[in-house]
Formats: sequence, C-alpha cells, structure tokens
Amino acid sequence: MKNKARSIRFKSLFFVFTLIASIGSWHSAQAGTLTEIQQRRKLIIAVKDNLPLLGFRDRNGNLQGLEIDIARKLATEIFNNPDAVELVPVANQDRLKVAIQGTVDLTIARVTITPTRSRVVDFSRAYYADGTAIITTQVNITKNADLIDRKVAVLNNSTTIATLQFITPTAQLVGVNSYRQAQELLATGKVVAIAADRSLLLGWSKTTPNYHLLPDKLSTEPLGIVIPKGLQYDPLRELVDRSIQRWKADGWLQQRIQYWGLQ
Repeated sequence: MKNKARSIRFKSLFFVFTLIASIGSWHSAQAGTLTEIQQRRKLIIAVKDNLPLLGFRDRNGNLQGLEIDIARKLATEIFNNPDAVELVPVANQDRLKVAIQGTVDLTIARVTITPTRSRVVDFSRAYYADGTAIITTQVNITKNADLIDRKVAVLNNSTTIATLQFITPTAQLVGVNSYRQAQELLATGKVVAIAADRSLLLGWSKTTPNYHLLPDKLSTEPLGIVIPKGLQYDPLRELVDRSIQRWKADGWLQQRIQYWGLQ
C-alpha cells in the first residue's frame, strides 16, 4: 500500500511538472479578467463537442448539453445575453492548457476537481457530481459484485483503473486505447462490461437499447469550471461561484441536470 501511495504521489507530481514545463513552449496569450471580458462583450469558453449529455453536437451541428447550457447561462449573467459567448471545442489533453495558455477565459469540459490540477489552475465550486460506473449488455450482470473474475474494458492510463482495482479487485481489466475499441470488445463478447465516466455511459445507454447501466457509482468526482490562476482573475471566479450557488438555490441547475437525463 505504501508503494502504491508513493506511485500515485509521483504520478501527480510528474503531471504538474510536465504541465508547467510545457507552458513555456506555448504561444502566450492573456485570458480575460472580468473587466476585460465585459469590455470585449463576449466570453470565450472551451467545451467538449463529443460527450453526449454534457457537450455534443446535435444533428444540425449545434452544440448542446448541460455544460453548453452552463456556458450560455454565464454569458447571460454577465451580458444578459446567452449568445454573447464563443464556444471553443477542445480535446481532453488541452482542457487545462487552453486556460493556462490564455486562449480562453474559462474551460467547461468535464474537468474533475483534483488537488493535482488545482496546483496549476483554479476551479469554481462543483456544478455536477460525476463518477466511475459500469455499463454492460449482459442481463445477468446487475451489480458490481457480478464482475468477479469477469473481463471489463477500461481506458488505458485512466484513473478508472485505480478505482476498479480498489472496488472490484477480482475483475479482469482489459486495457483499450479508445471507447470505440471498448464497445467493439463488448459487442463481440470479449469483455462483459465497460467502466468509464457515468455521464458518458448515460449517453450511451440512451442511444443503444441493449446497454444497461449498473445502478451504483464506483466513485464520486466533482466537476468544476476551470479558471486561470492569478489574483486578477478572482472577480471572475467569485462571479462564477456566486452564479453556481444561485443556480443550485433556485433549482435551475437541477432542472437542467434532469432535462439532460444526468440524474
């Protein structure tokens, strides 16, 4: 256990050092302070465009989802105009970089709040609790205990691996390089289930009738809005935090979570 803990700490520090070292090679822009954003009359927000329910494109190519709603709601808070926002789709590996680099004002792209990430960026209060879950096509698998000695696909190098090893240590983990590969293994019977982010699996379950999601989450992961570090960004962070707190109090946030089926 001590060796495992040291390994986790080493990986966390390596992530921070690698990220900081790479910042110097990026083109340096300056993310907008709240005053500069107000003068610009537009928010620039990094989002996902391939995560069903959180941030994705509809049949007409328009961005939709809970995080898109949140981005537009923030524009309404600042400008009283939900369209006063530029949405910039980003890859997973760039979600923090674009905020540090200053090419966007905020990132709302399924970013889990962690101590490691908090060393290089600031976070808002959580707007949604995601986590690791299991999806399967096997009708005889109804709970996590049914995965004993069964093969489960998991994305290589993901934090899901550690979660599964702790919660279901007897499951046989099969590493994959993409979720498409995981789905192919499930379709051909080479694995009996897939472990991934619950929000992602909920989206799959709504579009693929023979998928069913196991009811229990294996972990809870708070999602937050990424804000650049620096005292100059404190007014923006405070506005974002106040907004999320108010949306929770008046029920708007819960209504949007229910609307997108993210319960």
